[in-house]
Amino acid sequence: MADWIEEGTKAPAFTLTSDDGSKVKLSDLAGSPVVLYFYPKDDTPGCTIEAKAFRAKSKQLAKHGAVVLGVSPDDQASHAAFKAKYDLDFPLLVDADHKVAEKYGAWREKNMYGKKSMGIQRSTFLIGADGKVKKVWKRVKVEGHDEKVLEALAALD
Repeated sequence: MADWIEEGTKAPAFTLTSDDGSKVKLSDLAGSPVVLYFYPKDDTPGCTIEAKAFRAKSKQLAKHGAVVLGVSPDDQASHAAFKAKYDLDFPLLVDADHKVAEKYGAWREKNMYGKKSMGIQRSTFLIGADGKVKKVWKRVKVEGHDEKVLEALAALD
């Protein structure tokens, strides 16, 4: 199990398939801040609230030039359905083998009602236009998280 990526380090490179079948490569986004958030599962209560919050803040995020990317182990069809159902305006990326989540430290042991399993720890990484991790939120609480991300983005301007 990988440690969390540290603030100030270069963001691990990745290329993942998006909900529309296209490839999204982190290096193609150089020059723009990236809000990379890992979430456990499409169309579950917390994940839906988080996705809708980022959608609701899309204009403010765009003012900072930020690109939002949601990542979970769900497949392309699941992502496409989730995106359509809630009219999400940012890509949802497929990390089926959780390799990218592992690079960032978001793939962790979870303990639910005494049962241990591996899975995505809800977390967000703010990657600066220079490709370095500017802010890490571990074990994200969904309520108000979008505001914290906007505050951190504003501090980069």
